Amino acid sequence: MVATPIGNLADISERAIEALNTVDAILCEDTRVTAKLLLSRNIATPTRTLHDHNEQDRTPFLIEKLQDGARYAVVSDAGTPLVSDPGYRLVRAAIAAGIHVTAIPGPNAVVTALTLSGLPPLPFMFLGFPAPRSEARKTGFATLRAAEQAGLHSTLIWYEAPHRLIETLEDLIDVFGPEREAAVGRELTKRFEEMVRGTLTEVLEHFRTTAPRGEITLLIGPSAEDDSGAADLDTHLREALTTHSVKDAAALVAGIVKLPKRTVYARALELSRELKD
Repeated sequence: MVATPIGNLADISERAIEALNTVDAILCEDTRVTAKLLLSRNIATPTRTLHDHNEQDRTPFLIEKLQDGARYAVVSDAGTPLVSDPGYRLVRAAIAAGIHVTAIPGPNAVVTALTLSGLPPLPFMFLGFPAPRSEARKTGFATLRAAEQAGLHSTLIWYEAPHRLIETLEDLIDVFGPEREAAVGRELTKRFEEMVRGTLTEVLEHFRTTAPRGEITLLIGPSAEDDSGAADLDTHLREALTTHSVKDAAALVAGIVKLPKRTVYARALELSRELKD
């Protein structure tokens, strides 16, 4: 598993160059993208595609070749393989078959953005891409907000497409509030690298006036130390449970705290048992 530059081709390591020169073939998402990197380093190793649409079908063939002694390097279009990129199925199958798997570390947009964001670096949680549709996206965000109300305290990180960034920031504001600390890294390591920092509202206003372009990494900081969300949820539920059934209490409180009904219902069940005991 070979990490490749996330933008600046000079970021490739000597070990990565050696590996790409000495394997039998390079498995990549898009041979045209990888060709630019290989050309810059005069690497003539043949390339083969390995992407989300063919990885499952190609894995048995690749495992057979590996068992016969072939050596492959897996790369993504940019950054570290498997991190929101193909390769997971092949690695799992290789491990199960007892085939040696190793990694050559290197650039990664998540860690790069985290170190530049000014947000707390530990703990952090990377969540891939948000759902493309607003309703599903808000549901995912609300689940995270519920986890915060249950004690999660972490910087949260996503990748996002530039044409969806504004809508995603709006949804984040709806769920996490306008004052949550945030940052957006754009075109990291490239000539027009940009890191926008501020509240979610401030970051949104920036991109409403400056159209987002290029590769996007989106971060929000952890909830405030004095966040009373968990206490508020329990207070509302205990009050509602004195006059309502568990189901009705959960439905009532879910509308107040803006959390998924199933999440509030699960907590209502726990509190109901505690009250009975």
